[in-house]
Amino acid sequence: MRKLIAPVSLAAILALGLYLVFIVYSSGQLLLAGVFLCILGLFAYVYTSEKAYPYRYLFPGLASIVVFVIFPLVYTVSIGFTNYSSKNLLTYERATQVLLDETTRTEAQGYAMTLFADGKEFRLRLQEADSENAFLTPPLALRKADNLRVELQPASGKTALGEALGLKEIIAQQSSLKQLTLVLPNKIELKMAGMREFAPIAKVYTQLPDGNLKKVATGEIIKPNFNTGFFQGPDGENIKPGFKVNIGFDNFKYIFTDKAISGPFLRIFLWTIAFSALTVFTTVTMGMVLAVLLNWDALKFRGVYQTLLFLAYAVPGFISILVFKGLFNNNFGEINMILEWLFGIKPAWFSDTGLSRTMLLIVNTWLGYPYMMVLCMGLIKAIPSDLYEASALAGAGPLTNFFRITLPLISKPLMPLMLASFAFNFNNYVLVALLTGGRPDYLDTTLPAGTTDLLVSYTVRIAFEDSGQNFGLGAAISTLIFLLVAAISIVNMRMTRINHTAH
Repeated sequence: MRKLIAPVSLAAILALGLYLVFIVYSSGQLLLAGVFLCILGLFAYVYTSEKAYPYRYLFPGLASIVVFVIFPLVYTVSIGFTNYSSKNLLTYERATQVLLDETTRTEAQGYAMTLFADGKEFRLRLQEADSENAFLTPPLALRKADNLRVELQPASGKTALGEALGLKEIIAQQSSLKQLTLVLPNKIELKMAGMREFAPIAKVYTQLPDGNLKKVATGEIIKPNFNTGFFQGPDGENIKPGFKVNIGFDNFKYIFTDKAISGPFLRIFLWTIAFSALTVFTTVTMGMVLAVLLNWDALKFRGVYQTLLFLAYAVPGFISILVFKGLFNNNFGEINMILEWLFGIKPAWFSDTGLSRTMLLIVNTWLGYPYMMVLCMGLIKAIPSDLYEASALAGAGPLTNFFRITLPLISKPLMPLMLASFAFNFNNYVLVALLTGGRPDYLDTTLPAGTTDLLVSYTVRIAFEDSGQNFGLGAAISTLIFLLVAAISIVNMRMTRINHTAH
């Protein structure tokens, strides 16, 4: 029985995996489905082949890296080379089908519609205007109707339909009624044209053998432009919806050539570096000082102080940010009330650039110092006590112990964590979004750009808020941010390695 558990479990996992791949493929995510299928195939090989036995313990971690790190990175970079946006959201095939599915009402008279209940289903009765001709549908489950074609039959006076439903019931079924295509005995198609009317329809476009579209009413030829991602008429007018196409490095060129974007880009980039570096400095300094104090043997109630200082890290970050936003309120915040009572001043924290940036640093230091404090406490505990005893015999004081023993021994293991903190704060969107929203804005730019914006929040504003949902532009800027962070981190790591080697 035990021998069957492993193969049965493996078969169940593979079956579930294939089902998930099918769902992803059915939703139109072909690339993601292909990645999942490759991982599933590797999973089957690794856990069935004796040659791949050593990799069975590594496979879950490697698969997670591929799905959650490498694939999003590659996908984001690839989007940066396209015109993917709210205007160019569909594939070419899907955009073509949307245009071919467009219909318009003809000049022919419509048919008055009456809706009747038939048990749990419904029936429609259509009455031709100025005529006694009437038609009926078979019983329909409207809630399941999805682009359903229904053949109409001539209405018989003997058919018992009961009482017609009112406007309220018609409105409740409106979305399903719009999906219906009713076909008369003479093959004329009818679509819902009003709350109580169906009317003959005609296609707006037909497709030619060469792939171009022809407008039925005027005979105009609509051609796809694979440079702009739109179908265009003879006058060059773009016809929506657009479709996604590759545009090469246009998004990257746009970042540096459009003054509305490139103008504040350098200023925001420099502030982002300064903000990240200052945050690392303040959090590490504060955390290290507190850790040294909490490791002082003569300090009473150390456990109480440690618990109180760690509470800032226990509270969810977004709650702390919102609390500080209230505390720093220009008119009603407690901080300004205290400052006014003590010094007679009420700083404009949210409208002055220097004060807004200072406020960001204060709040971010509050959010980050407990983590650094706990790390430093652990590193200090690992330092042999013999070193401090020898220092005490030599007559050294606390400052000498800190700069000659504590700091040199904890700085090297702390450096990777400082680099990680720098990279995190380089993309600290939540803090900016919840506290300042990037404001106050620069006044010399066309597109809104804030003096407290980081590159990531600036990307969101220009790519998704102020200039429309331009996913391709946002992905291009995100790619640049990734390269900048990677380059800065590599330089810092090499400089740190050189410094430690010199020591």
